[in-house]
Amino acid sequence: MDWPWADSLGVALMGRGLPAATVEWARAAERAGLGSAWIIEDYFHPGACALAGAVAASTERLAVGLGVVNPYTRHPALIAMETASLAGLAPGRVVLGLGSSNRRWIEDQMAIPFKTPLGGLREGVAIVRRLLAGERVTAPGESFSVRDVVLESPPAGPVPILLGVKGPRALALAAEVADGVHGSVLTSPGHVRRVRASTAAARPASGRFAVIAYVPMAVDTERGAARARVRPLLAHYLGVLHGQAILADAGFEPTDTAVFREAWLARRPAGELVTDAMIDAFAVAGTPDDCRAALGRLAEAGLDAPIAVLAPGPPAAEQIAQLGAVIAPAWREAAARAGRPAAATPPAGANGGRA
Repeated sequence: MDWPWADSLGVALMGRGLPAATVEWARAAERAGLGSAWIIEDYFHPGACALAGAVAASTERLAVGLGVVNPYTRHPALIAMETASLAGLAPGRVVLGLGSSNRRWIEDQMAIPFKTPLGGLREGVAIVRRLLAGERVTAPGESFSVRDVVLESPPAGPVPILLGVKGPRALALAAEVADGVHGSVLTSPGHVRRVRASTAAARPASGRFAVIAYVPMAVDTERGAARARVRPLLAHYLGVLHGQAILADAGFEPTDTAVFREAWLARRPAGELVTDAMIDAFAVAGTPDDCRAALGRLAEAGLDAPIAVLAPGPPAAEQIAQLGAVIAPAWREAAARAGRPAAATPPAGANGGRA
């Protein structure tokens, strides 16, 4: 399958002021030659579908990723409707990321029953995929059902579906029903290797299976300055993901991250507690040489595409331009050394003629 987005550097569009800046940042990503822009839907931040529509309408080459949405707050039929609309705006450029979200957001805060997360994800993928294929669907399910539903305007071609999952059973499900895995922030080379091993064991040998992941990034001629910028971001997610296997994949036990959970619960900054080893495991940060080394470790582990999560610091558009100038070519070199496919370098200033 020809998925240029799966072989090239992408960027996550996130942060305060995103709705007003979405078009500017998306066009900056296209000018920089990046392969994709992804919208993270964390509750209760800006909604992914409206922002993805803005990206789709304001660019001509950039892949548009929903990474990820869930079938609880949007019924699978509604997800299929939104995805088909995006695919109509940006034919062949839309990638759908699906995940089960978490009990706190879904059940505790929105009072939506959060039952059988993996079973619900399986049902959701099946319904969405069949509707996007233009089928008339009747599917009674335990979590989600549809009766005699057909999309008025299904996409002209297939839309890749990635699962945002981490655990062994969920990875096996992704290998069975999806086109790839979208890794969480704090994906390390060790986690990539586990994703590859888990999905290879459950997936038929034929067919493309993409593994991409969110990776905090900062590059500077001063190593310490770049690494200082990613510390608060890493501290936040170390608190959020404390105790999960994704951290153990990088060699960090709950005793290593308990202090970050305490700080996160207390809403207290803890960036100063992030070690250099944690930065090396979970980020691409430092001088250009440091970044090349970190990208090499991810490529060797089996990552197809890193999706840059920008750290606080310079304006986002400036950071995106730097990604295109420094990180994107370094990723192509790392992927080539690892024997992985890499998207061709786009023409300089490839922005579809847009300002």
